[in-house]
Amino acid sequence: MKTTVKQGTLTGTPTEVLVIPGYESDSSMGKAIQPLDRNLGGQLAELRKNGEFQGKPNQTVLIHTRGAIPAKRILLVGLGKRDDLTLDRIRQAMGTAAKRVRQTEARSFTAVIPGVNRSGMWPDDLAQAMVDGVILGDYRFTAYRTDAASKCKPLNSMTILVDNASIVNTVKRGVQRGEATGEATCFARDLSNHPANVMTPSRVVEEAKKVAKEKKVKLSVLNPSKMKQLGMGGVLGVGQASQHPPQFIILEYHGGKKGEKPIVFVGKTVTFDSGGISLKPSENMERMKADMTGGSAVLATLRAAARLSLPLNIIGLLPVVENMPGGKATKPGDVLTMLSGKTVEVQNTDAEGRLILADGLAYADRLKPACVIDIATLTGACTVALGQFAIGLLGNDDKLKDQFKAAGDRSGERVWEMPLWDEYFEQLKSDVADMRNIGGRGGGMITAALFLKQFVGKFPWVHLDIASTDWSASDRPCISKGPTATGTRVLIQYLLNTVNKPHK
Repeated sequence: MKTTVKQGTLTGTPTEVLVIPGYESDSSMGKAIQPLDRNLGGQLAELRKNGEFQGKPNQTVLIHTRGAIPAKRILLVGLGKRDDLTLDRIRQAMGTAAKRVRQTEARSFTAVIPGVNRSGMWPDDLAQAMVDGVILGDYRFTAYRTDAASKCKPLNSMTILVDNASIVNTVKRGVQRGEATGEATCFARDLSNHPANVMTPSRVVEEAKKVAKEKKVKLSVLNPSKMKQLGMGGVLGVGQASQHPPQFIILEYHGGKKGEKPIVFVGKTVTFDSGGISLKPSENMERMKADMTGGSAVLATLRAAARLSLPLNIIGLLPVVENMPGGKATKPGDVLTMLSGKTVEVQNTDAEGRLILADGLAYADRLKPACVIDIATLTGACTVALGQFAIGLLGNDDKLKDQFKAAGDRSGERVWEMPLWDEYFEQLKSDVADMRNIGGRGGGMITAALFLKQFVGKFPWVHLDIASTDWSASDRPCISKGPTATGTRVLIQYLLNTVNKPHK
């Protein structure tokens, strides 16, 4: 979707749909809206007066102007109470607006940026949230649909209308960021939406090759033979029963100074998780095609960084496997020797994500990183603890954790910290190896992260457990039903914040 920014007035802008945000319990139409309302014969004030439009979050009302102004329609969208306004409220409102505009079969629209002075927010942040929300709200995955109704074309353009020429360039910078985060999330959703018979480990490599065509991006892939030579027992052990050999993808983006330590992302990439010998229940097993969401987010983040030309060195590591049962499968009780040299007793083959991430983290240590962030659909315990609206956050560095909290609040992908105390390691002790790969029911999210910590070197590290947020059972303003690609935007926002100190 193409986004342009222009200065103009509400009464003089021709457009298919003019989207105007409004606050809850706000009786005043505002100086900018009053001329528009006069041209419409007081319709907007009347909608407020009779309660048809109250401004509640994501409420919409569509008005046909019948030639009273150049805009064919006006769409009012609620932001909630003014004092409760956040960037995510704006993002959600614009996602709602995108869906409603598409229902009119319009292909383009114009949106008014919420009053910069009255909102107390910076215009570039407002624009980023607006564009991000529209792209996310307009997303649909129809690659395998043949019915005509599902082929309804997406929006192709959006204009952001500002009343002050002095902020046009600032708004354009926000638009660029919003396009990058929104498009990256949709890319990650596409990868996770494809079924496992299409998105195999080798197909993930092909997608990585496409990302490697971006400027300053380099790709390396370790095949099973090379992984065996290195001693990657975790990746090989999980993937050995599949007919699709495991892969280890290394994507490098060199946007920073030569010799500058890289930020390293490690993404769990299980293209399908049957549970292996410890087979999962059949109910909802089809969702396990999205067990690669962590890897999808890392691929999308590297692509976004390149397109934004961020002045950073970034490396993405993707251990890619399909976890299947079979005669060659790892069995409960087997002992694997990991890349780090540590041994792990596999007591449950469905706790496979931590095994491949362990090798990824050990490999990251060899890269002498500035910091390492792993992201994974790791534990059902995360869903039990946090539900569907928070990403689990654990790590060994307070500064890095605080940076992700700030990025989460700003991106709308909020994180919640859980403890990572050494006392929990008692649950991971094994009678036959250095540790086992499960720690029992209690504190499952914590013990999984503590397992990963054993493979982390002396660098700042954060673990993001997105198992609670990676799938949505219903459509929401900025989230489509199915794989959500949650985690992508918080990674990108962290990079943006690293480059440019965010507005307070």
